[in-house]
Amino acid sequence: MRHFGHIAPEVRRRLFHQEPCEFGTDSPARLLAAALGATLYSPATRPRLADDVVKQAGHGVVSMVLCLEDSIDDADVPAGEENLVRQFADLATRDPGRLPLLFIRVRAAEQIPDLVARLGADVRLLSGFVFPKFTEERGIPFLEALAHAESASGHRLFGMPVLETPELMYRESRVAALEGIARTVDKYRDRVLALRLGVTDFCASYGLRRAPDMTAYDVQIVASVIADVVNMLGRADGTGFTVTGPVWEYFRVPERMFKPLLRTSPFLEGQAVELREKLIEHAMDGLLREISLDQANGLLGKTCIHPTHVLPVHALSVVSHEEFSDAADILRPERGGGGVLRSAYTNKMNEVKPHRAWAERTMLRAEVFGVAREDVSFVDLLAAGIPG
Repeated sequence: MRHFGHIAPEVRRRLFHQEPCEFGTDSPARLLAAALGATLYSPATRPRLADDVVKQAGHGVVSMVLCLEDSIDDADVPAGEENLVRQFADLATRDPGRLPLLFIRVRAAEQIPDLVARLGADVRLLSGFVFPKFTEERGIPFLEALAHAESASGHRLFGMPVLETPELMYRESRVAALEGIARTVDKYRDRVLALRLGVTDFCASYGLRRAPDMTAYDVQIVASVIADVVNMLGRADGTGFTVTGPVWEYFRVPERMFKPLLRTSPFLEGQAVELREKLIEHAMDGLLREISLDQANGLLGKTCIHPTHVLPVHALSVVSHEEFSDAADILRPERGGGGVLRSAYTNKMNEVKPHRAWAERTMLRAEVFGVAREDVSFVDLLAAGIPG
């Protein structure tokens, strides 16, 4: 699979200076973690789940979570498990090259070996499990169960912990909670693909819910948690993990209190005023701003609960030609000794040593999401990727 693989090859060639790479379930973990992109959640109880998975893959989705936790009623868990086994059997008859990375969000550690056993040979279609409400105490059983299931099945499986418990929200317990999580995920580093943020649960601890005009970063108590998670678990010194962005809850805006966040000028330049209006109508202006702030704060990828959120995440994840040019200059072998140079775009300073980690992360993102041509903006990528 590849990002923007759902659009015609000739369109990709027109849009990209460097096209997104191909990857699969057996790709290196570092590449897969960066390539997750917009991870689309779906309740495990959907009766036509296999068809939904194939359909969304055809629209550009490369990772999905099939949820047995908060998205379904407690009483529906056994039926959800049975449905997953049936749907994976259906997916096994489809073209595996057209399927996204698939993860199952469980409630309890004991579900992991049970589901792997029930899936049988169809476990080959599964990339791993998502662990809710992850703490040091709760996390170890999940990761041990994952290790045992991988050994029993002979199939590589990853875990994605969700950080969402009140201990992370409360100032007096946050550092200790993060230190415990850090110890746990470091011990099982080879099995942890990425860390996910459960901002909806964070807000619930204080009875909060952000409006469609506001991002997670406008809710200061939530922004402080994101900052501390990245500080302790997302470092660029080799000890950190990929941390993904929080979910955006809104689809349409019936009434708007504040001025739209989406500037007009990029859309006028791209002759895409109608696209801008459509994005505003569907609450996408707030989403686009939050994606930009995710990236500025060290997050990569995003949890999504609606298919219309996927393309904006991917379009804004593409590396611009200017970013690529700066990163390439910084990483030239002859720059190993450091120094300062003017960017090829002559609009900024590139300081080799301080900017090296940024350049390395940018090149990884360029590999999986591609590099836009010099005259291509995210508006062009949005317009090209919309189905129909």
